[in-house]
Amino acid sequence: MTVTSFFQAIDSFVWGPPLLVLLAGTGIYFTIRLGFLQIFQLPRALYYLFNKEPGATKGDVSAFAALCTALAATIGTGNIVGVATAIQAGGPGALFWMWIVALFGMATKYAECLLALKYRIRDKQGFMAGGPMYYIERGLGLPWLAKAFAIFGILVAFFGIGTFPQVNAITHAMHDTFHVPVIISAIVITVLVAMIILGGVKRIATVSSVIVPFMAIFYVGTAITIIVLNWRALPAAISLIIKCAFEPQAVLGGALGYTVLRAIQSGVSRGIFSNESGLGSAPIAAAAAETKEPARQGLISMTGTFLDTIVVCSMTGIVLILTGAWNTGLHGVEVTNYAFSHGLGHAFGASIVTIGLLFFAFTTILGWCYYGERCFVYLAGIKGIKVYRSIFIILVGAGAFLKLDLIWILADIVNGLMAIPNLIALVGLRKVVVKETQDFFARIAEQEKNKEQELAID
Repeated sequence: MTVTSFFQAIDSFVWGPPLLVLLAGTGIYFTIRLGFLQIFQLPRALYYLFNKEPGATKGDVSAFAALCTALAATIGTGNIVGVATAIQAGGPGALFWMWIVALFGMATKYAECLLALKYRIRDKQGFMAGGPMYYIERGLGLPWLAKAFAIFGILVAFFGIGTFPQVNAITHAMHDTFHVPVIISAIVITVLVAMIILGGVKRIATVSSVIVPFMAIFYVGTAITIIVLNWRALPAAISLIIKCAFEPQAVLGGALGYTVLRAIQSGVSRGIFSNESGLGSAPIAAAAAETKEPARQGLISMTGTFLDTIVVCSMTGIVLILTGAWNTGLHGVEVTNYAFSHGLGHAFGASIVTIGLLFFAFTTILGWCYYGERCFVYLAGIKGIKVYRSIFIILVGAGAFLKLDLIWILADIVNGLMAIPNLIALVGLRKVVVKETQDFFARIAEQEKNKEQELAID
């Protein structure tokens, strides 16, 4: 048995039916119990995103900056390379299951970020500290499970989303597109990461608040341009996505090995990798937000899943299928480079993908350094923080020289392990989420009623 096949076996076990059922069940429960909040309250959530809360207090960064920090960690290689690997492994139907996991994941993201605000504390250094570690310990009363989450969180930061996939994608994309030697890119990335992470969450949030919105708009705008240029093929592409989600063998042929289960596994695992709903990472950033309403930040945070998967991942996936790039036999970022170049009819498309990947992946490294750091501080305190940062920086430099297949398998494994304690906590604290939500919207309704009465009197 090879090293890759060994880890593939572990990956299949971790992402087996029990975890898929737990993920789906949690999202479905909160979706139904909260009245499809992710759909009916999305306009309100988007309004809150761009309007500061009156009297907001008790935080380190603004609610928008907290979301950008979370988006910095989520919008990365998963949106560009991850979508390509999901479709290649599970067929075009994998994109459909990414949409489904994102829809239910929005409710999950809302719940976990609400809990992060509900149970956060101010640490000895004066910073807000929160996330699954704290709501597992303070809400469920299970410190051993909280410690397990923190350990898995550090592993994800070191070996999963935080380092290897991002650095590997950046360095190889720079080499393929601009012919920059891998070692040069690795050195530059490592130095820049070291300079920024030493400034803590405020510096990370500041950088993310500038880079993330700009690059997301630029990348999505380019994808929309390709879709418009190829609009005649769009209905067939959408039809292929839906048909392959339920009957991939009938559409693509059994010889290719595509099955419904494979489409679901690929779509769900890559969808979780990309938007991190249920993983427990976004609540760590949300806990630093300046707000007095846990439910309000939950609404703001759930827009991250919407923007990440429903918007950015969809753009990548549709372009891959429209152009036929997913079935060319290429691998990694080369697939998306081909799709954008072919879709625009110019080699400039590959440059756009590389630039987008560069910034998306770089901010993901920053965001995950912060997540892992908070998990480390929870376990060991502030004294060993320099050791954590040093190890993280070394792993960033090493990520450029690992094999792509093994990188994604390792990332999937540690992601799944991190999700398990968090999902257990969400199930255990479901009544808290429901009560906080009901109380919040009752106050909102009362406020709106009072405003209407004041207007009527005037």
